[in-house]
Amino acid sequence: MKNTDVKGSFHIYLHGFASSPRSTKARDLSDRFANLNIPLTIPDLNQSDFTHLTLSRQIQQVEALFPPAPEHVTLIGSSFGGLTAAWLGEKHAQVDRLVLLAPAFGFLDHWLSRLGDVQVKQWQTDGTLPVYHYGEAKKLPLSYGFVTDAMQYREEELARSLPTLILHGKHDDVIPLQASIDFANSRPWVQLVELDSDHALTDVSTEIWRAMQNFCF
Repeated sequence: MKNTDVKGSFHIYLHGFASSPRSTKARDLSDRFANLNIPLTIPDLNQSDFTHLTLSRQIQQVEALFPPAPEHVTLIGSSFGGLTAAWLGEKHAQVDRLVLLAPAFGFLDHWLSRLGDVQVKQWQTDGTLPVYHYGEAKKLPLSYGFVTDAMQYREEELARSLPTLILHGKHDDVIPLQASIDFANSRPWVQLVELDSDHALTDVSTEIWRAMQNFCF
């Protein structure tokens, strides 16, 4: 199913966790959309307050950007931005397609297991955890509220039949490819493309763009 009026659709790109609108993927997609004279909205999901970042806050921030109904919205999300996009697609009929780049399905399970029980308990006790922020190139504190908020979201509830393209690297050591395989296996409306890359996907930008063009335009 193709958009009947691509330039009339509203396109939003959601960057990943501890990233920014200045990321490599964000800048690459911004340039490619500009070459087609298609606006691409790229919000700063940090909101100048990374410490109090939550999935709920990101969802609310992006919801506020939606144009008046019934204009369609295409969401493109990377990693945690991809998870955010998936929940927005579940909640809003205005969203007519999703493009998810290494979406962070099972994010908490993967991240907390790497941190280990001792560090997670220390985070809970201290209230914040120093996290390296790639956009700011330094460590910033992240509230434990990030965890408690994310625990409210159960991914098995992502059940809306919505055209979805997932592009995921075979060598992803942040969010394993299997997370996207499992998600796609139970949702026939999802198209999964496996790429010879890692979580960043920066070395396969041409392949990503080609797949996005075929899917969206």
